Amino acid sequence: MQKVKAFGDWLTKWFTAIVIVWAVFNYFVPQTSLWGKSYTGYFLGVVLFGMGLTLTLDDFKRILTQPLMVIVGTVAHFVIMPLVAVLLCWIFHLDGALAVGVILVGCCPSGTSSNVMSYLSRGDVALDVSIGILSTLCAPFMIPLLMQWLASQYVTVPAQSLFLNAVKVVLFPIALGVICHAIFKEKIEKVTVALPIVSQVAILLIIGVVVAANGPKLFVASSLLAIPVVILHNLCGYALGFGFSKLMYKVYPKGFRYAQQKAITFEVGMQDSALGATLALTSFASNPLAAVPSTFFSVWHNISGSVLSSWWREHDDKHQIHPDSDNGEKGSAAKAHADGASDTKPANA
Repeated sequence: MQKVKAFGDWLTKWFTAIVIVWAVFNYFVPQTSLWGKSYTGYFLGVVLFGMGLTLTLDDFKRILTQPLMVIVGTVAHFVIMPLVAVLLCWIFHLDGALAVGVILVGCCPSGTSSNVMSYLSRGDVALDVSIGILSTLCAPFMIPLLMQWLASQYVTVPAQSLFLNAVKVVLFPIALGVICHAIFKEKIEKVTVALPIVSQVAILLIIGVVVAANGPKLFVASSLLAIPVVILHNLCGYALGFGFSKLMYKVYPKGFRYAQQKAITFEVGMQDSALGATLALTSFASNPLAAVPSTFFSVWHNISGSVLSSWWREHDDKHQIHPDSDNGEKGSAAKAHADGASDTKPANA
């Protein structure tokens, strides 16, 4: 198991680079992944089944013990990202399937990669996970509702198909994973070390399918517009998520401290693009361009998330900002150390 864990750590460390190389490879050799076009729902189901296997009763209790932060973070996600997507479609004059794809990825829940980025930046991972759970469980209801409201001007939105597909690839796998964990607890816990590997391989398969299926369309003039839109969408999500959490700190300082601000930033800015790609391929099969924005997002948000988490960590170290500081005050790490030293009695006392 040590070798499996070591490989999982290596895969996580280099996942962004692997995603880029894999996407480029499938662009030039599409036959590699085209076989999986009919199985993207199952691939995503594997990811969310793995998520369900890792969930315990404590994870759901956390949603009840700190409901304000979790609910506010989830609402912020489902308000900010869809509206930013619509605004960018209007600014860049996107229409048809491409606009639908941008709005679809904007309506998706937060991505699983956000947990890793929150951890790397020393954010509140527990809050990150809780918001991710709630937003994912809400996704089958929120995605059709938001798409019907925001995207129906571009194409006919198959709301019922979106709902059924989302239930099939989101709720069922998570519920099955939770049940399996409850029944086979000790046996499941022995293999959880391999779950990140399985999930990341499944995500790579989805990315490969989307790139292979849309290769000829990815870099035509109309599709290229999706690149700046996706980048701005993600960056606006980070900025607005952080700004919103800073504002909430003024309202409720106890619950929206510096570590929580980081968690909400990543939860708002990072989308479950694998779900977006899967729903685009299943519910908008007649509009293949709808999957293109999710493809770009899959690559870009791993790059931006890695850069932001690394910058945040270095920034905090440079300015001696303690992870548990109230609002990211400079010198809080030194103060925390001094307070700890003053509270410690001498050995000979």
